[in-house]
Amino acid sequence: MSFSVEIYYPAADAFFSRLAELYDEMDRAYNRTASAYGFDCKGCSDNCCRTRFYHHTHIETAYLLSGFSRLEADRREMIYRRAERVMAAQKENLTGADRLMCPVNRDGWCLLYAYRPMICRLHGLAHELHIPGKGKTFGPGCGEFERLCGNQSYVPFDRTPFYTKMAALEQDFKAHAGIQSRMKKTVAEMILDTAAGSAEDTPL
Repeated sequence: MSFSVEIYYPAADAFFSRLAELYDEMDRAYNRTASAYGFDCKGCSDNCCRTRFYHHTHIETAYLLSGFSRLEADRREMIYRRAERVMAAQKENLTGADRLMCPVNRDGWCLLYAYRPMICRLHGLAHELHIPGKGKTFGPGCGEFERLCGNQSYVPFDRTPFYTKMAALEQDFKAHAGIQSRMKKTVAEMILDTAAGSAEDTPL
């Protein structure tokens, strides 16, 4: 399957270094907080890769797809076929469709781990947000976090700076690329919507 992220997101590379720096900041903050709790989700039976997350930024989509484009052709095809099955099950509203494994996860490992979106990086820990006009709001951690660390005192983990910086980066990227549409897609939808268009003239 042929694939080029430039078809959909011209000049996206110019913004990837800013996104990578923001991701690194997220990862360091997450790891510090998780370490303070002694929290490690490895081996979790309630794998967050089975959660249907929606992602809302074009820049993150472009970055994830740039990682997808670097995979070997057979892995891209495997992911594409898995994404087809996930979307078909969700469209038919089959039992368990909301808990299907993300198509880029293979044997418990994310094949695009370095390119994974913001919510994949921040999910799991109890956190707070500072929303203008609403003040501070708190969100719980994942089920595994609550089971292991729910009785501990809250360690501050503020997502607000990350959301704010991501929103600014997305605004800059959309202005540069001339994008006006909003984004709300799962990883499976990103892969299908974009890879299908790139492969129109190339048999799978």
